[in-house]
Amino acid sequence: MLPAGKRPTIAANRSFYDALWATSDIVPPQRFNTWPLLSSLAAAASARLEIGPGLHPRLPIAGTHFVDVSRPALSRLNAHGGLAALGDITALPFDDGTFDVICAFDIVEHVEDDRHVFRELGRVARDDATVIFSVPLHATRWSAFDALVGHVRRYDPDELLSILEEHSFGLEQSAVFGMQPRSQWLLDFAVWGLTQRRVKALRWYNRFLLPLGLFLQRRLAWAPGLIDVAKVDELLLCCRRGGRGAPRPSAEPAVRSARLAPQGVTLESKDAGTSRSPGTSGS
Repeated sequence: MLPAGKRPTIAANRSFYDALWATSDIVPPQRFNTWPLLSSLAAAASARLEIGPGLHPRLPIAGTHFVDVSRPALSRLNAHGGLAALGDITALPFDDGTFDVICAFDIVEHVEDDRHVFRELGRVARDDATVIFSVPLHATRWSAFDALVGHVRRYDPDELLSILEEHSFGLEQSAVFGMQPRSQWLLDFAVWGLTQRRVKALRWYNRFLLPLGLFLQRRLAWAPGLIDVAKVDELLLCCRRGGRGAPRPSAEPAVRSARLAPQGVTLESKDAGTSRSPGTSGS
């Protein structure tokens, strides 16, 4: 975990991602390995929300509510039919129990009070809603890259399961996630480029590295409950929001993955508004 005095603020996160999205184009959600599952869930949802997508939305853009800290991202999402609003994950501008599907990729680890994040996700989720999010794992793997992109922490798996159970989220399935390079040399080079040659580094990322990562990504290999995470750098979790007033769901493996995965699909990976009406950027 990053020391308290060095933790990034929302303004710092906004500055970093404004620079990134100002030089980027929208990547259609169909390009990501999350599409087989999320397109199926979205089709059956009457209201859906994605938090902090930047210009890499995973849910269908048209008709989806988006919340992000970056204005450049919001304007482009709205231009493509999205319902995008400025805000962050700690104060979502929606009524209680609004959404059937909620996504937050690479967001939770940017917020110091993560338990408030999960309370807020649970507040806007309908009973039995699907909540999908990703987090980096293992504090021992903390690097300069984590600090650069605005991470506050990496998660211990047992702590993560405890937080889910505390906030009435039942873990149904999980998968290895992310396109971050495994090579420490490449990570160090990325940190150097983004600190010493930011404009050029962002140009290279958008034009070459991101397309390459999309080309090389593998299909998500979903498994019930929590997978073996000993060698996993980033984890994708698919959870069910328990009913209000009902007993808290267990964070142990659940046998409901058939309800989530589209028929015939074997899913494998290579890898922050306050008004209340229906409607942060990730690393």
